[in-house]
Amino acid sequence: MTAREEVTVLVVAALAERAPGERRVALVPEVVERLVAQGFEVLVEAGAGAGARFGDDAYVNAGAKTGTLADVLASADVLLAVRRPTSAVLARVRAGTVVIGLLDGRARGVERADLDEAAARGVQLLSLDLLPRTLSRAQTMDALSSQASVAGYRAAIVAAEAFARYFPMMITAAGTARPATVLVLGAGVAGLQAIGTARRLGAQVTGYDVRSSAREEVTSIGAAFLTTKVTAGDGGGGYARALTEDEAVEQRAELDAAIRRFDIVITTAQVPGGKPPVLVTAETVAAMAPGSVLVDLASGPQGGNVAGSVPDERIVTPGGVTVIGAGNLPAQMATGASAAYSRNVTALLTAIVADGEIKLDPADEIVAAVLIQTEGAARAE
Repeated sequence: MTAREEVTVLVVAALAERAPGERRVALVPEVVERLVAQGFEVLVEAGAGAGARFGDDAYVNAGAKTGTLADVLASADVLLAVRRPTSAVLARVRAGTVVIGLLDGRARGVERADLDEAAARGVQLLSLDLLPRTLSRAQTMDALSSQASVAGYRAAIVAAEAFARYFPMMITAAGTARPATVLVLGAGVAGLQAIGTARRLGAQVTGYDVRSSAREEVTSIGAAFLTTKVTAGDGGGGYARALTEDEAVEQRAELDAAIRRFDIVITTAQVPGGKPPVLVTAETVAAMAPGSVLVDLASGPQGGNVAGSVPDERIVTPGGVTVIGAGNLPAQMATGASAAYSRNVTALLTAIVADGEIKLDPADEIVAAVLIQTEGAARAE
């Protein structure tokens, strides 16, 4: 028996994020305290929490150790990350190590080559973005929902900052300013949070979703609901069914006319593993009033909901319309987002540990959904 096999304490380690602009961290000191109390040894890569305002001293005071990347990779039984580690880091992960994070498990082809290579070597990859969001026992692990909630809240704040007028109606000695009109496209977790936050800021808010069933959720938080002729049912996993090409054309025509009436539009429609639908065309952007603001939460490498949006950039069109590519807003609110994510990732961790051992039961519906296999095996589609 080797010295390592004699050790019964599981080592849980948090990696520093290396993606440009990513400030979140997979473990926060508050959660470290709980893991240590449960009998885990916790190791955090030095500087991992800096972007979220958690210094190394805070982790040490919570009971963790800090170390270099080499230390983390050599010691960890479980590696926790927010986003997929770089290919170079994944290539150094020991066989048998469990990696938990938002690993983009639906990626295909060359975009998942590093995942396939790691899985083929015996690295156990658990991708939280594959978690079945409709399972009641998975709710505490639902990182997509927790981060979408942060994104929706932040979207309203970003829009208010970019809008050069008041959100609420203001009555002053200099006159009365009308409230801003806000349209939120998509009434999922992010959309509902954006609606609620914009309302609390005093705007007149309207919500829209292709699912007619979303009307009740939107109106229940005090917003109006925009009705169009095109509707679609639930497509599974908490997402709307993808529209046919004809439906998408008709939807855009109806939305084009409506969008132009609003001061601010926040778009949240995403397709897991696919290209997001264009909800705001270039012609509509050009037709909006100067000073209007568009915040695109779907903006990313595969495009976005707003024509011309660029990920992580703010563009002002010749017509004076501000278009904000906001596909990773949780990274801008890293302290709060990290706290929520840390609870999600450790909920999954504790679900796969029993009697001091990691047990990945293929019969467990959560494990079966999130465990990445080689050769592009699809999960939780």
